[in-house]
Amino acid sequence: MKGYYSIASFSRRGSGAEWRQSDHSRPTMKNLPLAIGLLALCVLTSQTASAGKFSHLSGNPDLRSASALVLDGSGEIIYGKDTDTVRPIASITKLMTAMVTLDAGLPLDAPITVTREDRDVVRQTGSRLDYGATLSREDMLLLALMSSENRAASALGRTYPGGLAAFVQAMNRKAEQLGMRNSRFADPAGLHAGNQSTARDLAIMVRAAGEYPLIAKASTTKGMAVQPFAQRGPLNYNNTNRLLKNQNWQIGLSKTGYLNEAGRCLVMQATIEGEPVSIVLLNSFGKLTPFGDSNRLRRWLLAGR
Repeated sequence: MKGYYSIASFSRRGSGAEWRQSDHSRPTMKNLPLAIGLLALCVLTSQTASAGKFSHLSGNPDLRSASALVLDGSGEIIYGKDTDTVRPIASITKLMTAMVTLDAGLPLDAPITVTREDRDVVRQTGSRLDYGATLSREDMLLLALMSSENRAASALGRTYPGGLAAFVQAMNRKAEQLGMRNSRFADPAGLHAGNQSTARDLAIMVRAAGEYPLIAKASTTKGMAVQPFAQRGPLNYNNTNRLLKNQNWQIGLSKTGYLNEAGRCLVMQATIEGEPVSIVLLNSFGKLTPFGDSNRLRRWLLAGR
């Protein structure tokens, strides 16, 4: 399979490259379907795809993001830039939070109440979900993905069996199972700079998250209203990805992220001219830069058809 490194891991040492077979190359029957699905994501260092609609591109999309990776539907690289540098990923973390929550099989209609334990003690950011706010687990997940609500994500981690510490362990265990060898997670909201990954690893995570219908739905919902207090009016939330309002884009999964240490980040699954693509953009400077980079990528892809 030209352009892939299968389920073995590929690492660089100095100016050379080394194949390294690990225990993760021997999937169990339980994770065999996922391993097969992720097989297409394990790519060589080639920066252009060898097949598909976008296989004969010329020039450069001139992206501002420090790291970028674009894959076609079969996992072939269409474009790559600094794909293996480990960087903070901010709220992109919430995709992992959602997967771990859903993997636990906890009742989605169960009420979760925000407490002081869910406050942001790292960045001191505020939230419209005041202490005592109560929503279903599903609504908390929707707000965490769609509007990047930090207290909603923290509450999901706190109410996991075993508590927050067990949840973070499950996040890192999930990353290991997926083969995200250069990733680590520190909290469910992405507030700690210790939530780190690479563009290559995040492409794996995006592919895995796309297999959860609720994550795809939640991350692309344009807006929603919730009523966490019986005696107060509803709260309206909007999606943090402005491209969902752009008719030129067909987006199937989306997540934004921002910290000072991480810059502006964006990951998406989208369809461009009938071709499914995965896009990872990390460490962009400027609030609108990830969206500008996405549009530059789209124009470049369409110009090279």
